[in-house]
Amino acid sequence: MQNNFIDHVKIHVKSGKGGAGSAHLRREKYVDKGGPDGGDGGRGGHVIVQANPNMWTLFHLRYTRHLNAENGKPGGKQRATGRDGQDITIDVPLGTVIKNEEGEIVGEVIEEGDKIVVVEGGKGGLGNWHFRSSTQQTPRYAQPGLPGREVDLTFELKILADVGLVGFPNAGKSTLLSVITAAKPKIGDYEFTTLTPNLGIVDYREHQSFVMADIPGIIEGASEGKGLGHRFLRHIERNALLLFLIPADSEDYKKEFDVLLNELAKFNKELLDKDIILAISKSDMLDEELKEEIIPKLPKDVPHVFISSVAQTGLQELKDMLWKKLSAYK
Repeated sequence: MQNNFIDHVKIHVKSGKGGAGSAHLRREKYVDKGGPDGGDGGRGGHVIVQANPNMWTLFHLRYTRHLNAENGKPGGKQRATGRDGQDITIDVPLGTVIKNEEGEIVGEVIEEGDKIVVVEGGKGGLGNWHFRSSTQQTPRYAQPGLPGREVDLTFELKILADVGLVGFPNAGKSTLLSVITAAKPKIGDYEFTTLTPNLGIVDYREHQSFVMADIPGIIEGASEGKGLGHRFLRHIERNALLLFLIPADSEDYKKEFDVLLNELAKFNKELLDKDIILAISKSDMLDEELKEEIIPKLPKDVPHVFISSVAQTGLQELKDMLWKKLSAYK
């Protein structure tokens, strides 16, 4: 199956060189010594990144290795300014972060309409008209245009969702999402190596809704780059709320919760500031007595709910809990 969910690309970009200023001297009939009338060179093209709300992956940039903006045109006679070089505009999905070669963030597009000049084009040179003076009435020189800049840019997509599902691969995240979104993810379904992240719109009461992201399962050591590592963890940075899923047949609920929490903390301690709700999945295998035995083993101060995606039990209670938390942010 073709891997069409691309969340990380690197592109070598070059802004345009500024056009040279003109050193033209006026030449007209019956005018022996025309003065300087050289125009300025045009600006080199910028490299621009803009948000495209209709995109959900960086797949369209997968085979793009080099992008060059156009050079500015030289100035002309009669103080004519050269045309600016054409900009290069790169469309990316909402939630894309742009980094330079040093790993520093150059910018990020979060909302529709966001547009960033990530590499400026070279400034056009001044024409000789600017250099005239009482002592130098016919300057025969002009400025060259400034060169453009060449940089390697890295584009990283961080999924934008209200709720991020966190759990090991066997926790039942995909099943939950398929059921809670009526088995029809409305945004996308993209292969991510051997796992599939989905964005699904969860319908709530009175025609309200929120977005839930099922992201590839975390494994112990993800923060060190094991498995999908940082590629997974990067996607939950933007989620407002984290929903931890631990299956009912787990051998140690508290230990599994702590492993998940520890991986998040090692990657980015700010993730621990997010609200967390714990759902015990596959709970159709539990009776009420077993549930009562499990509750003391769950982490304290973390709201919990028992759910079964197959039996479709506890799902409305889960949605109510999630909506209550999300409403507090708005």
